[in-house]
Amino acid sequence: MISLVIPVHNEEGNIEPLYKEIKGVMDSMGEEYEIIYVNDGSSDGSGDILARLKARDPRIRVLEMDRNRGEAAALTAGFHHARGEIVVSMDGDGQNDPAYIPQLLEKLREGYKAVSGWREKRKEPFLTRVLPSKIANWIIGTVTGVKVHDNGCSLKAYRGEVVKTVQIPHGFHRFIPAVFGVKNHEVAEVRIKDRPRLSGSSHYGLPRTFEVLRELITIPFVLKGPERCSLCLDTLFHYNLGLLITYLFFCCLVSQGLYLSPLFIVMTALSGITRRNLNRFIRAQREGVFEARGLD
Repeated sequence: MISLVIPVHNEEGNIEPLYKEIKGVMDSMGEEYEIIYVNDGSSDGSGDILARLKARDPRIRVLEMDRNRGEAAALTAGFHHARGEIVVSMDGDGQNDPAYIPQLLEKLREGYKAVSGWREKRKEPFLTRVLPSKIANWIIGTVTGVKVHDNGCSLKAYRGEVVKTVQIPHGFHRFIPAVFGVKNHEVAEVRIKDRPRLSGSSHYGLPRTFEVLRELITIPFVLKGPERCSLCLDTLFHYNLGLLITYLFFCCLVSQGLYLSPLFIVMTALSGITRRNLNRFIRAQREGVFEARGLD
């Protein structure tokens, strides 16, 4: 079976058109499939539309999140409940074309653990979306060792067992498939044409860049072993904090300028932010990242 996982947040104008496209593609393949819509706290008519679709198509399963928890939690919820040996994720805004699903599956069946879409000629502003994305993808590939060109593309396919290994905290979905432990040689890419969203407005913007940077300095510790690295970061943070306090005390004693204080402040802040973020990841693995109802 193939499971399609589609997070939805206020996409009432996109749900039905995208469903028709998905149904056409999947029916033509002649394989058993299910569509899992994760309604991530929508405040428009998305929930009612999904309920109507479910009533007329038994292959549709709808998962209702208890509130808007974000894409990472919605994906985790869908992955957790997926029944398929193959799991395909895609956005609910219509920008991901389902016509590429057969190509993703073909690559996956060649032996890869994950296949990622690679958007060409993106239908988004270059300076605020495309250029920052290119820079971020290069940095992410360098840091994680998984050289995916388009981490932000939600159209991806995985072996079913891969996606059930990690509870994905807010923001860390940008590092899939690396966060699942998939190595560079286990990932393939399929070039796809980007489409403008069918209806509504994007939920993303420049402020997300700061979130990416926060997660980016944490992901190396996640990949090396979060529990072990947490102890190291605790030590590093307290060491930097001690250096900062000692330096400030010394400057007060000798009545000298605080020339190095910005350096110590930055070091302490970075180690503190990374420590807190890593602990957030560890806590997510213990407590989970979603609460939902609706799936049988």
